[in-house]
Amino acid sequence: MSAPAGRQLAPFAALSASYFAHIGFFNPYLPLWLKHLGLPLVVISLLASVQSVTRVFAPYAWGALSDHTGERVRLLRLSALVALVCSLGLWWPGGPWWVGLVLLLMFTHTSSMMSLTEAAMAQLVAGDWGRYGRVRLWGSAGFMVTVFGAGAWFEHFGMGHFPGWTLASLAAVLASTWLLPDVRERPVHGSAPRAPIGPVLRQPRVRWFLASLFFHVTAHFAIYGFFSLFLDARGHSKALIGLLWAVSVAVEIVWFFAQGRLLPALPMTRWLVLCGAAAVLRMGLTGALAGWLPALFIAQALHALSFASHHTACIAVVTREFPGRLRGRGQALFTITGYGLGGVLGVVAGGAVAQRWGFEALYGCAALLALAGTGCAWQADRAGRDTA
Repeated sequence: MSAPAGRQLAPFAALSASYFAHIGFFNPYLPLWLKHLGLPLVVISLLASVQSVTRVFAPYAWGALSDHTGERVRLLRLSALVALVCSLGLWWPGGPWWVGLVLLLMFTHTSSMMSLTEAAMAQLVAGDWGRYGRVRLWGSAGFMVTVFGAGAWFEHFGMGHFPGWTLASLAAVLASTWLLPDVRERPVHGSAPRAPIGPVLRQPRVRWFLASLFFHVTAHFAIYGFFSLFLDARGHSKALIGLLWAVSVAVEIVWFFAQGRLLPALPMTRWLVLCGAAAVLRMGLTGALAGWLPALFIAQALHALSFASHHTACIAVVTREFPGRLRGRGQALFTITGYGLGGVLGVVAGGAVAQRWGFEALYGCAALLALAGTGCAWQADRAGRDTA
């Protein structure tokens, strides 16, 4: 990495670290905080799905605005500020409807932050996924620090400090956005034609890719939304829960560091097939052998493939298929399809399945969804080869 490029990318590494430090405690422990408030599982799953609901509409709106204005960094600063202010509402004991409103306002502004960041950073990495990985690994490190630290903290002091962790972590995110260089593109004037996205979406390889993304990420909401509750129900301590989350992020860091040498071995769509197979195995091990710690550690180690390599392969496909003025909307579609639509279905339906048939059945369903995603990835790879 050249020195000028390194100086430009360092603030993105700081933002990645602070943002995923926030996610690292918030997403794993939000269900446990809601349980601490005395809410039933169905209500917890509904509130946990609010983040995914906002990812259905917010990323595309922010992405279209960033494509139109070219002001991706300024929009990041604005969204971080508003999210910080909204988080103050978690201190107010207003019941589940109030918590839902606060989460809705917060997530409307945070759910698009990474798509805006990826779009801005894509200009700087210019297809160098090794360099991208060395920036993104700082996000994994931030996640690991807080998921492990928060687990130990909540184990010792209880879940009542959850709103304080939220405020502090979002303050760090806001501070990091002010370190970013003003990466911008020339704004599109009202009379200028807008780059059409329809022709891209009509390509079979893109449609199969989006279908694969949907099934793959929906399957992973068995981990994102219910892993902590599942382990807690099996009698595992909060410190061990944090350790298992940290294991998944440790292997993620190793992958992001090494991916520049590994990814060229296969086409990106072929990586998606491999990642899907790893996800099937991960869900199966978690659901069937949750009482056996070695199986849980192996399943979490598969995160290197089921998430880390999958994420980079997806970003590479989106960057290739949605270039230039389509970049913001392409990144937004990535978030909407996977973490928006897939997230809503994964958390809401997952909560209903777990409530009626138990967590083991939930992870069985997740394995089937991951298998469907693997099949769609194979079709995307085949369609890409047919049009090459």
